[in-house]
Amino acid sequence: MASALTDKLTRLVKEMRGQARITESNVQDMLREVRMALLEADVALPVVRDFIARVKGKALGQEVLGSLKPGQTLVSIVNRELAATMGDGVADINLAAQPPAVILMAGLQGAGKTTTTAKLAKHLIEKRKKKVLTVSGDVYRPAAIEQLKTVTKQAGAEWFPSTPDQKPLEIGLAALDYAKKHYFDVLLVDTAGRLAIDEALMKEIKDLHAALNPVETLFVVDAMQGQDAINTAKAFKEALPLTGIVLTKLDGDSRGGAALSVRQITGAPIKFAGVSEKLDGLEVFDAERHAGRILGMGDIVALVEQVTAGVDMEAAQKLAAKVKSGDGFDLNDFLSQIQQMKQMGGLSSLMDKLPSQLTAKAGAMDMDKAEKDIKRKEGIIQSMTPLERRKPELIKATRKKRIANGSGVHVQEVNRLLKEFEQMQGMMKKMKGGGLMKMMKKMGGMKGMGGGGMPKMPF
Repeated sequence: MASALTDKLTRLVKEMRGQARITESNVQDMLREVRMALLEADVALPVVRDFIARVKGKALGQEVLGSLKPGQTLVSIVNRELAATMGDGVADINLAAQPPAVILMAGLQGAGKTTTTAKLAKHLIEKRKKKVLTVSGDVYRPAAIEQLKTVTKQAGAEWFPSTPDQKPLEIGLAALDYAKKHYFDVLLVDTAGRLAIDEALMKEIKDLHAALNPVETLFVVDAMQGQDAINTAKAFKEALPLTGIVLTKLDGDSRGGAALSVRQITGAPIKFAGVSEKLDGLEVFDAERHAGRILGMGDIVALVEQVTAGVDMEAAQKLAAKVKSGDGFDLNDFLSQIQQMKQMGGLSSLMDKLPSQLTAKAGAMDMDKAEKDIKRKEGIIQSMTPLERRKPELIKATRKKRIANGSGVHVQEVNRLLKEFEQMQGMMKKMKGGGLMKMMKKMGGMKGMGGGGMPKMPF
């Protein structure tokens, strides 16, 4: 959906360049394109109609202000209405209850409830400093209970044991009693899902809700589900008083219609978005920022947050001090930079948050290939001895062959990595002492020459 809308709106902005006013004609042209993009993205038809009507009502006859062009003004209106459709601002999770605050996770099988339960546990532990207990009421899916046990341990929370021969209601009440006795702040209840909505599922989850009286009932929905997400959302809304939505798999090849549809269909705010398979891949959902991503404006705030969370500040400061003092930049430092990139979620995750104008320049770059290249470089360096990493000049023909065999690559790739390292090392030497300031001034002077001032990075 993001790329389709971005392409259509960018083209319209160019076509409307020079027009002094927003007219019925140019609004109709734009809305036709937007309508098609939304329908292609599997947004529910009633949601599309409502969205288009709101945009049209606000756009018609509006004067173009200041330096803005009609196309830019229309994009601004679309951006505001996209954010409004998904719920303005941020809807925080509600923990205002006598501990333990019970959070019930609902949704169909395959939506990612179990993994999301562990991700939410990790979020509550790290961001809210809460003591968290998880329990699985899924007595139908093979290994569901063991899966929750495994991911809960990885998240740093505590898991309450249950068995497939127990009743979900019995499990939930036992877990609640344990949570009270052991002073847990939050109890996360992972419920059973089905491949489709059925009466047994709905009765079971209604009974569980009535007995546990959760402070939050979160509907977990797969962002790639398309129109089916709308039917599922309606059914769960009729059965349960949903308090929030968690969108999963937003990092997949998703057309993203669920993000726009589910909020309006259920009336419940989107509280979280799953953006990767890792346990830290859960973001608090911000409608305005997500609207910006859809329109190709990027999400620089999320990018800064991701980089800040992923960077080892102590290691970065040590490297900075090393460069400043003139000590040699070696392959251990090079490896550290590659691993920092991985900790930040990799290239594709970072690129996803950049504005489309910037990512378009890297459009020819194959992200999968770039990610594999980074992993290959890491493997090559890890096949070296500690001495070779400290003194790369020792790596001659026989050593190169051994390193290539150890990392499963050709000798040419070892040569390529060493050449890139030398370029990086040369750049670091120029930064010694006050060299960094000189380099920055030189880069500033290069802008007028069309060079952009940025040296080519080796990865």
